[in-house]
Amino acid sequence: MITLTTRLSPSALDTRRGVVRLHREVLDALGLHAWDAVRLTGARVTAALAAAVEPGTAGNTGPGVVLVDDVTLANLGLTEGAEVVVAPVEVAAARSVTVAGSRLATAALPPETVRLALIGKVISQGDSVSLLPQDLAPPAGADVGHARRRLSGAIGLTWTNELLTITAVDPPGAVAVQPSTVVSWRDGSGATPAAAGVAQQAPAAAGFAKAGVASPGLRTTQAPTGTSGGTHGVVDGSVVSQASQEPGEHPEPPPIADLVGAQNAAKLLGEWLRLTIHRPELLAKLGARPRVGVLVTGPAGVGKATLVRSVTRSVNADLVELAAPSVVAIEAGAASQLVHDATTAVRAAAGQGRSVVLLLTDAESLLPATDPPPLATIVLDALRDVSSIPKVTLVATSSHPESVDPRLRAGDLLDRELSLAPPDARTRTELLRMLLRDVPSADDVDLPVIAERTPGFVAADLVALRRDAAVQAALRHPEADSGEDDGPRIEQRDLLDALRTVRPIAMSTTDSLQTGGLTLEDVGDMAETKQSLTEAVLWPLQYPDSFARLGVRPPRGVLLYGPPGCGKTFLVRALAGTGALNVLSVKGAELLDKWVGESERAVRELFHRAAEAAPALVFLDEVDALAPRRGQSGDSGVADRVVAALLTEIDGVEPMREVVVVAATNRPELIDPALLRPGRLERMVYVPPPDADARTAILESAAKNTPLAEGVDLSALAAELSGYSAADCTALIREAALTAMREDLAAAEVTAAHLETARQGVRPSLDPAQLASLEAYAAAQH
Repeated sequence: MITLTTRLSPSALDTRRGVVRLHREVLDALGLHAWDAVRLTGARVTAALAAAVEPGTAGNTGPGVVLVDDVTLANLGLTEGAEVVVAPVEVAAARSVTVAGSRLATAALPPETVRLALIGKVISQGDSVSLLPQDLAPPAGADVGHARRRLSGAIGLTWTNELLTITAVDPPGAVAVQPSTVVSWRDGSGATPAAAGVAQQAPAAAGFAKAGVASPGLRTTQAPTGTSGGTHGVVDGSVVSQASQEPGEHPEPPPIADLVGAQNAAKLLGEWLRLTIHRPELLAKLGARPRVGVLVTGPAGVGKATLVRSVTRSVNADLVELAAPSVVAIEAGAASQLVHDATTAVRAAAGQGRSVVLLLTDAESLLPATDPPPLATIVLDALRDVSSIPKVTLVATSSHPESVDPRLRAGDLLDRELSLAPPDARTRTELLRMLLRDVPSADDVDLPVIAERTPGFVAADLVALRRDAAVQAALRHPEADSGEDDGPRIEQRDLLDALRTVRPIAMSTTDSLQTGGLTLEDVGDMAETKQSLTEAVLWPLQYPDSFARLGVRPPRGVLLYGPPGCGKTFLVRALAGTGALNVLSVKGAELLDKWVGESERAVRELFHRAAEAAPALVFLDEVDALAPRRGQSGDSGVADRVVAALLTEIDGVEPMREVVVVAATNRPELIDPALLRPGRLERMVYVPPPDADARTAILESAAKNTPLAEGVDLSALAAELSGYSAADCTALIREAALTAMREDLAAAEVTAAHLETARQGVRPSLDPAQLASLEAYAAAQH
């Protein structure tokens, strides 16, 4: 065994996957191979998979460090920097595993799907594990893609934030989940031993009027009676009182006053429900049908279902909730029965004279616009039947309304729409204040600062931020008594540390540009270029009131053009880091698809995700490949249709809000002219090759971690590198270090001779003809 110091792994690939990274010398000393299991002993004992640290990994300071993810660190009960004992461990194949999780995961995920997510992971009783599959080195029998699709279809985009607790394992100790492992939830639902690893379907209830066994994904809540304020319903087949439930199990919906940022929507929905429930005769007298169907839309995690639950409670109506992802996740016969159970519950409540709201969450999962399943017709008929019952209101939620079957949005089902917008910085501040009002917090907590650092975060993301901050605070006080006055408190640093691991839901399935803490202050020279980018990109997002006050429409987009290797992508990273923006990055022809209509759909989805993550920056790298001049390509018109889609999204009927497009190219003359007119990529910023001063700054930055001999004069060297790009200067330092290593692997510094030798191998990459053409183009633009 070896004692090592813990460091959080900087790699996003390792996040929440139960993997630790060890130096190769440590692996050899322990007699381990890559992806063997190790026992980790800290405040508690856990196990994980061990892999070698990748060369050049940030945060690796040598053999004395073990890189762990945040979940493993929490399982150890340690804080970053604490010591942990690492030793080999024999891992048995798990015969059975029992897990506990959130209400959403328990209701939506059959045990078979949980088993798919856990295959290949090493776990112990009491560990927390994420649903992210072990896809760094997938074991035999693991279908990572299938697991991801099942999880996303069952829970939605929030599945990556879910954590499960291992409550029991057989045999005891560290075990590895196999395809034959029997996985079950703590309440006893799971697979039978005769069919190892296959979920057993529970018999469906014959209506919620009976206390039978209820199917997952179906829940009823009765309106409050009397003055007790308690709500009742069927949970897992038993009638329970929410006043006596354990925390986290179907909590009561918040009052309307706590719906920060959704007050207007709550007021409007409440008016619609009261009108149809209490005054249907008024609608009939005015010639309208005495019923209302509402589609509530908005980004995932913004609080659509919570809004409906709160408003339903405020109007004293019963709520029957049907989770569409849960219906899709089970077999067709059981799914049909589940829909029947929901309609039966609605009829039973309506038959007793009560008002009922039937809530269908994530409707696009059950009723997609393209290739609807055969069950869709049955569901639509059932919804149409119950919607015609007096005092019954149908409400559906969707994060992607364009993907919902148009038949659901017909006049006899959902005849109106209510949209929830993502919270802005002011709303996020109020949400954080509400979430932390009952949590012990230090005086240094600055909520406006946290709100500014969380662009694109919705309510569910801020709840995850609070949870991770609480974990950070608890790890600092592992033995603190929660009853003491000086017990653990959430501090500003806890919230800032949590921002490193919590990612907004809108960005969970998107390739984002990693800034690495880079800002425009780190970009040497280029003052005019930086000022142009600040005015065109940051000001519209940071000072929208100033633009509105002066009646100026901010620029929609910016085109960065210049020779290759001169820092265009580097500038975008710095820009995103300065403005704390979410960046959606698309390279060249990634959006192009051979299937008709798929390229245009990809463009629409790109800008839809950007709108959900606003304020956001859409970065189109090598835009000349994505939007060439129309009529000159031989690809059956695919590129022309992509250009048309881009033009529509950037400057169409529906304007972009808090989204700026930045494109980069080496060949601006190849871009379709319509994309460069005002209202689209209207600001053109030339990124010239670095001059002597800029080359000096680049060389100093590249050699920041490289020991240079006393005789090395980077300023003099930079003056001799005419024609070298920023990438060439960086390559020169790297090649000089390799030259020193070739001479002596124990070399301690890089000398001027090494740099001179490196110049022979690193030649300037700037093409004089292309450079002259770009400078002429830039002169013509000015």
